[in-house]
Amino acid sequence: MNQVVADLLAHNAEHADSFRSRFGDVQDAQHPEAVTVCCADSRVLQDHIFGNDDPGHLFTCSNIGNRVVQQTTSGEAVSGDVLYPLAHTGTKTAVVVGHTGCGAVTATYDDLTEGLSEPPGIEHCLGLLKPHLEAGVDALPDDIDRAGAINRLVEYNVDRQVEFLRESDDVADDVDVIGVVYDFQDVYSDRRGELQVVNVDGETSVDTLRERYPEIGDRIDRLWEY
Repeated sequence: MNQVVADLLAHNAEHADSFRSRFGDVQDAQHPEAVTVCCADSRVLQDHIFGNDDPGHLFTCSNIGNRVVQQTTSGEAVSGDVLYPLAHTGTKTAVVVGHTGCGAVTATYDDLTEGLSEPPGIEHCLGLLKPHLEAGVDALPDDIDRAGAINRLVEYNVDRQVEFLRESDDVADDVDVIGVVYDFQDVYSDRRGELQVVNVDGETSVDTLRERYPEIGDRIDRLWEY
């Protein structure tokens, strides 16, 4: 047996022991309070960043670039994995989770500025991000360094995903859509692993958000108010 898999199974045995009695209320149905859309990155531990170990509490989705967009035969649509809990389980909160130093945003930036050659599957994912980030790349200051450009585009990408959800006819008007950035690189502060709220239902002004939500004012910040 591959040792990595053997270790994973050993940890799963511990998980099964501790969770034995914790599925009673959710074995037959789920009604998660929020759907979270995170980047598929090994450094972003989706449930852990929210302190969650409660089955049925969060409906977690992940993909390259924390996208809510998928391509269909009739054009762009809200990705089915994101839409499912909003349409079928009574979930009324969606949280788009970007992260500092995002590789998907970096690759999209490189593709838009210099061109890239990637395998078809990765190329497809970048192709879903490119039309939503192109204007953001064009708006970057001329004197910005590469790391600064990427992290500003991380915010810009979160904004575009929030916008797409809010403008979709498939998402009910009473769904709250929040955009956050997970920081493990000391970009916003020295509190590694902290989430910064950058967008609430389309509002991105830091001053407005802090006035509107004083209880989380110290968690509201942006690098770029374009």
